[in-house]
Amino acid sequence: MAIKYDKLIKKMQAAGFNTYKIKHESIIGTATYKKILEGGHIDTRSLDKLCKYFNCQPGDLLEYEESEETSPE
Repeated sequence: MAIKYDKLIKKMQAAGFNTYKIKHESIIGTATYKKILEGGHIDTRSLDKLCKYFNCQPGDLLEYEESEETSPE
């Protein structure tokens, strides 16, 4: 996948994110949390919640890295 969540994962670790905190504070769903950790796709509603939680822009959480899969031929 061309979208990398490394910045977001670092912010989440620094904030002490775990499945308990996510459930207790209703930040995002646990399935979304798992997708982030595994590099899956998340929706813009989740991204919106994370930007509000961290008071930042999407670019502060995500990074686009072109791969051979996403390159047009």
